[in-house]
Amino acid sequence: MEIMMGSGEFRYENSRNGKHVIIHYFHPKKLNKSSSVIFIIPGAGRNGNTYRDTWIEYADKYNLLILAPEYSEDSYPGFWNYNLAGMITDVKINKERTGMDSFKISLNEDEWILHDFDKIFDTVKAHLKLKTDTYDMFGHSAGGQLLHRLALYKPVSKANRILASNAGWYTVPDNESVFPYGLKNSTATDESIRKAFGTRLVVFLGQKDDQNETRGDLVRSPEVDKQGTHRLARGKYFYDKAAQYAKVLGVTLKWAIIIIPGVGHDHAAMSRAAAHYLYDGKGR
Repeated sequence: MEIMMGSGEFRYENSRNGKHVIIHYFHPKKLNKSSSVIFIIPGAGRNGNTYRDTWIEYADKYNLLILAPEYSEDSYPGFWNYNLAGMITDVKINKERTGMDSFKISLNEDEWILHDFDKIFDTVKAHLKLKTDTYDMFGHSAGGQLLHRLALYKPVSKANRILASNAGWYTVPDNESVFPYGLKNSTATDESIRKAFGTRLVVFLGQKDDQNETRGDLVRSPEVDKQGTHRLARGKYFYDKAAQYAKVLGVTLKWAIIIIPGVGHDHAAMSRAAAHYLYDGKGR
């Protein structure tokens, strides 16, 4: 692995499953041992290079090392291996209602990609001799789906602030809906959800990612429409259900919900808002 100044990429070999991930990076000119690291998780196009490029101006401004993983369709086929982190298998799609007819829940956590980020970070940290012990994360659309599930199902990690932006639908923290729509039949326990509610997850939503937004694919099915019929409503529903469950568990919900005025399903505009939120002091 070699990380040079400027834009580039390297190949991360996943020892758990024998697959590889391409990491698109940007190394700013003034990077030093105390610089911050942020993972940028792309949407359904899995175009880590494009998302990396969107963040270059912020990397230079805030002196950030950008890491944008590309999980290829060849190695990780289907939304269940990306948005859902490989947490379900044997998926059969009902094309008429754009939902799933059947699937199996994978209880083998070694198969989930949620564990990749700490390992990638540790590899990069050692290579560049960085001092930071944590990293931030921003994911948009499908990337936002992946990141809120990271907070729920891997609450103990080296991730610091996790911005899940404009996710299409959610794994809602309740025990009524079967996973992946809720927690039922998954590996989640009250204790693990207590830890999840203590993470620094931010539900990061565009005000105009509503019923009038036509960009991006939005799944519609009876299961997900319980959350709302557009992304803004679904994000609010997810956060509200978490707040309700936190009260039941008797813990403080440390998550936040931020709505960005005048922005729809636009990863560039949400990235700009995210960089400002994270590194101009508002999200400290």
